[in-house]
Amino acid sequence: MSPRFEELDWQETPIGEVSLRRRRHPVSGEDVYEVKLGDEFLMSSLFTAGEIALAELGLAELPDTALDVAVGGLGLGHTARAALDDPRVRRLTVIDALAEVIGWHQRGLVPLGAGLASDSRCRLVHGDFFAMAAGAGGLDPAEPDLRFHAILLDVDHSPRKVLHPRHAALYRPPGLRALAGHLRPGGVFALWSNDPPDEQFVSALTEVFAESAAHVVEFTHPLQGGTSANTVYVAGTRTGTR
Repeated sequence: MSPRFEELDWQETPIGEVSLRRRRHPVSGEDVYEVKLGDEFLMSSLFTAGEIALAELGLAELPDTALDVAVGGLGLGHTARAALDDPRVRRLTVIDALAEVIGWHQRGLVPLGAGLASDSRCRLVHGDFFAMAAGAGGLDPAEPDLRFHAILLDVDHSPRKVLHPRHAALYRPPGLRALAGHLRPGGVFALWSNDPPDEQFVSALTEVFAESAAHVVEFTHPLQGGTSANTVYVAGTRTGTR
């Protein structure tokens, strides 16, 4: 049995102190993995419904073909794992700004890490997703001209509550247009948010994409009881030939 509490890793990073913790749930006895940035909780393995729904909703409307998918934000790996569980996905590029987080997966410190790091379809890329999305160099350094069927993003708490001020530009129409340039015709951009649907952000999506929707994902809250909710935004580009 694992200890009741253990800090598996702690690193000073460009955005602050990042730590990975494992604790035993007092009721179920299962291991719970948590990521903190300073004193702020970023993610927990207790709450993964929204991260999984990000992949499932983002890929749901795409055709039955071999899909190239990019994920912004690795975290504990649940969005990446859900994407790879879709048999249509032939190639997954996962971009994270923190080499330390990628190292957790490569070292097997998190439950999904070994499976992601060893999957031949999956590449873990150390990079600034926001800078890459705004530029012309592509989201996959190995293939700068690659365009994706889907881009799934889970980094900030919401379009209004960003982890770094420079991220905010992506959620405005010019940033969304630059991001859409990395999609194939008919491709999809999907975003996880911890906040309720935001009309201002929906309007920005509508200005750039051919269609968009905000999906409320409800899940049981094991600590407080009752239910909580995340939002998954899904926006599609116009179809056409490449």
